[in-house]
Amino acid sequence: MADVSDERPAVKRKSPLREVLETLVLALIFAFLIRTFVVEVYQVSGSSMTNTLYDRERVLVNKFVYKVVREPQPGDIIVFKYPRQPERDFIKRVVAVAGDTVEMRGGEVYVNGAPFPEVPTVRLSAGDYGPRVVPPDSVFVLGDNRSNSEDSRYFGEVPLSHIRGLAVARIWPLTEISALAPPAPEGRW
Repeated sequence: MADVSDERPAVKRKSPLREVLETLVLALIFAFLIRTFVVEVYQVSGSSMTNTLYDRERVLVNKFVYKVVREPQPGDIIVFKYPRQPERDFIKRVVAVAGDTVEMRGGEVYVNGAPFPEVPTVRLSAGDYGPRVVPPDSVFVLGDNRSNSEDSRYFGEVPLSHIRGLAVARIWPLTEISALAPPAPEGRW
Protein backbone atom coordinates (compact mmCIF):
# COMPACT_ATOMS: atom_id res chain seq x y z
CA MET A 1 0.00 0.00 0.00
CA ALA A 2 1.23 3.52 -0.79
CA ASP A 3 2.17 5.90 1.95
CA VAL A 4 -0.34 8.71 2.40
CA SER A 5 1.06 11.87 3.89
CA ASP A 6 -0.79 13.57 6.73
CA GLU A 7 0.61 16.94 5.75
CA ARG A 8 -1.51 19.47 3.95
CA PRO A 9 -0.21 20.83 0.71
CA ALA A 10 1.40 24.23 1.02
CA VAL A 11 -1.06 27.10 0.57
CA LYS A 12 0.23 30.18 -1.11
CA ARG A 13 -0.17 32.99 1.41
CA LYS A 14 -1.31 36.46 0.44
CA SER A 15 0.88 39.35 1.32
CA PRO A 16 -0.22 41.37 4.39
CA LEU A 17 -0.73 44.43 2.17
CA ARG A 18 -3.07 42.52 -0.13
CA GLU A 19 -5.08 41.20 2.83
CA VAL A 20 -5.48 44.75 4.19
CA LEU A 21 -6.56 46.07 0.77
CA GLU A 22 -9.09 43.26 0.28
CA THR A 23 -10.51 43.90 3.75
CA LEU A 24 -10.82 47.64 3.04
CA VAL A 25 -12.54 47.04 -0.31
CA LEU A 26 -15.03 44.64 1.29
CA ALA A 27 -15.69 47.11 4.13
CA LEU A 28 -16.31 49.92 1.63
CA ILE A 29 -18.70 47.78 -0.39
CA PHE A 30 -20.52 46.75 2.78
CA ALA A 31 -20.75 50.38 3.98
CA PHE A 32 -22.02 51.52 0.57
CA LEU A 33 -24.74 48.86 0.54
CA ILE A 34 -25.84 49.71 4.08
CA ARG A 35 -25.95 53.45 3.32
CA THR A 36 -27.81 52.91 0.05
CA PHE A 37 -30.42 50.43 1.23
CA VAL A 38 -30.61 50.32 5.04
CA VAL A 39 -29.66 53.42 7.06
CA GLU A 40 -28.17 56.85 6.50
CA VAL A 41 -27.33 59.86 8.63
CA TYR A 42 -29.19 63.08 7.77
CA GLN A 43 -28.35 66.57 9.05
CA VAL A 44 -31.32 68.77 9.96
CA SER A 45 -31.20 72.12 8.21
CA GLY A 46 -33.35 75.00 9.43
CA SER A 47 -35.91 75.49 12.16
CA SER A 48 -39.07 73.93 10.69
CA MET A 49 -38.95 70.99 13.14
CA THR A 50 -38.10 73.02 16.30
CA ASN A 51 -38.78 71.95 19.24
CA THR A 52 -38.56 68.33 18.12
CA LEU A 53 -35.34 68.65 16.09
CA TYR A 54 -32.96 71.57 15.85
CA ASP A 55 -30.76 72.98 13.10
CA ARG A 56 -27.57 70.94 12.54
CA GLU A 57 -28.68 67.98 14.62
CA ARG A 58 -28.14 64.63 12.96
CA VAL A 59 -30.71 61.86 12.74
CA LEU A 60 -30.47 58.24 11.74
CA VAL A 61 -32.81 57.48 8.83
CA ASN A 62 -34.15 53.96 8.24
CA LYS A 63 -34.33 53.60 4.44
CA PHE A 64 -35.42 49.97 4.57
CA VAL A 65 -38.72 50.22 6.45
CA TYR A 66 -40.83 51.84 3.71
CA LYS A 67 -39.44 49.60 0.98
CA VAL A 68 -40.16 46.32 2.72
CA VAL A 69 -42.04 46.59 6.02
CA ARG A 70 -44.82 49.20 5.82
CA GLU A 71 -46.13 52.45 4.34
CA PRO A 72 -45.61 55.82 6.08
CA GLN A 73 -48.07 56.49 8.91
CA PRO A 74 -49.33 59.68 10.53
CA GLY A 75 -46.84 60.73 13.19
CA ASP A 76 -43.77 59.43 11.31
CA ILE A 77 -40.93 61.90 10.84
CA ILE A 78 -39.63 61.39 7.32
CA VAL A 79 -36.79 62.59 5.14
CA PHE A 80 -37.83 63.20 1.54
CA LYS A 81 -36.80 64.87 -1.69
CA TYR A 82 -38.23 68.40 -1.80
CA PRO A 83 -40.86 68.27 -4.58
CA ARG A 84 -39.79 71.63 -6.08
CA GLN A 85 -36.05 70.81 -6.03
CA PRO A 86 -35.54 67.02 -5.82
CA GLU A 87 -31.79 67.43 -5.20
CA ARG A 88 -32.63 68.91 -1.75
CA ASP A 89 -33.81 66.86 1.22
CA PHE A 90 -36.43 68.01 3.74
CA ILE A 91 -37.53 66.53 7.06
CA LYS A 92 -41.14 66.82 8.27
CA ARG A 93 -43.88 64.94 10.13
CA VAL A 94 -46.53 62.94 8.26
CA VAL A 95 -50.00 64.04 9.35
CA ALA A 96 -52.13 62.34 6.69
CA VAL A 97 -51.87 59.60 4.09
CA ALA A 98 -53.63 58.85 0.80
CA GLY A 99 -57.40 59.25 1.04
CA ASP A 100 -57.33 61.28 4.27
CA THR A 101 -58.89 64.75 4.40
CA VAL A 102 -56.64 67.37 6.04
CA GLU A 103 -57.85 70.69 7.40
CA MET A 104 -56.47 73.36 9.72
CA ARG A 105 -58.84 75.58 11.71
CA GLY A 106 -57.36 78.22 13.97
CA GLY A 107 -54.02 76.44 13.75
CA GLU A 108 -55.43 73.09 14.92
CA VAL A 109 -54.95 70.16 12.52
CA TYR A 110 -57.89 67.88 11.73
CA VAL A 111 -57.62 64.64 9.79
CA ASN A 112 -60.89 63.12 8.60
CA GLY A 113 -62.72 65.53 10.91
CA ALA A 114 -60.88 64.48 14.08
CA PRO A 115 -58.14 66.47 15.86
CA PHE A 116 -54.68 65.22 14.96
CA PRO A 117 -52.89 63.84 18.07
CA GLU A 118 -50.01 66.30 18.30
CA VAL A 119 -46.80 65.51 20.14
CA PRO A 120 -45.94 67.95 22.97
CA THR A 121 -43.05 69.51 21.04
CA VAL A 122 -45.24 70.87 18.21
CA ARG A 123 -45.51 74.66 17.97
CA LEU A 124 -48.95 75.47 16.57
CA SER A 125 -49.62 78.42 14.32
CA ALA A 126 -52.68 80.48 13.62
CA GLY A 127 -54.56 80.17 10.39
CA ASP A 128 -56.78 77.95 8.35
CA TYR A 129 -56.10 75.53 5.52
CA GLY A 130 -58.15 73.14 3.43
CA PRO A 131 -59.98 70.90 3.55
CA ARG A 132 -57.83 68.91 1.13
CA VAL A 133 -57.91 65.20 0.26
CA VAL A 134 -54.49 63.55 0.03
CA PRO A 135 -54.14 61.94 -3.41
CA PRO A 136 -53.10 58.29 -3.93
CA ASP A 137 -49.45 57.35 -3.38
CA SER A 138 -48.77 60.54 -1.39
CA VAL A 139 -48.50 61.87 2.15
CA PHE A 140 -49.28 65.27 3.65
CA VAL A 141 -46.46 66.63 5.83
CA LEU A 142 -46.11 69.52 8.27
CA GLY A 143 -43.13 70.86 10.16
CA ASP A 144 -43.43 70.78 13.95
CA ASN A 145 -42.71 74.52 14.04
CA ARG A 146 -45.88 75.28 12.08
CA SER A 147 -45.47 79.06 11.80
CA ASN A 148 -41.96 78.66 10.35
CA SER A 149 -42.28 75.66 8.05
CA GLU A 150 -42.44 75.27 4.30
CA ASP A 151 -44.50 72.11 4.07
CA SER A 152 -47.42 70.51 2.20
CA ARG A 153 -49.50 73.65 2.73
CA TYR A 154 -47.09 75.36 0.30
CA PHE A 155 -45.59 72.69 -2.01
CA GLY A 156 -48.36 70.09 -1.95
CA GLU A 157 -48.27 66.45 -0.99
CA VAL A 158 -45.09 64.37 -1.08
CA PRO A 159 -45.16 61.42 -3.50
CA LEU A 160 -44.20 58.13 -1.82
CA SER A 161 -41.45 57.79 -4.45
CA HIS A 162 -39.76 60.93 -2.99
CA ILE A 163 -39.49 59.52 0.54
CA ARG A 164 -35.94 58.56 1.52
CA GLY A 165 -36.81 57.03 4.89
CA LEU A 166 -38.06 57.20 8.46
CA ALA A 167 -36.09 59.26 10.99
CA VAL A 168 -35.70 56.91 13.96
CA ALA A 169 -33.14 58.50 16.28
CA ARG A 170 -31.26 61.70 17.02
CA ILE A 171 -27.56 60.80 17.08
CA TRP A 172 -25.88 64.23 17.28
CA PRO A 173 -25.07 66.08 19.45
CA LEU A 174 -23.98 63.24 21.70
CA THR A 175 -25.63 64.86 24.72
CA GLU A 176 -29.00 64.65 22.96
CA ILE A 177 -28.96 61.06 21.64
CA SER A 178 -32.50 59.71 21.77
CA ALA A 179 -35.08 57.71 19.86
CA LEU A 180 -37.65 59.80 18.04
CA ALA A 181 -41.23 59.28 19.17
CA PRO A 182 -42.97 56.47 17.28
CA PRO A 183 -46.15 57.27 15.36
CA ALA A 184 -49.59 56.94 16.87
CA PRO A 185 -50.79 53.32 16.86
CA GLU A 186 -53.27 52.10 14.27
CA GLY A 187 -56.77 53.27 15.03
CA ARG A 188 -55.22 56.54 16.10
CA TRP A 189 -58.45 58.50 16.22
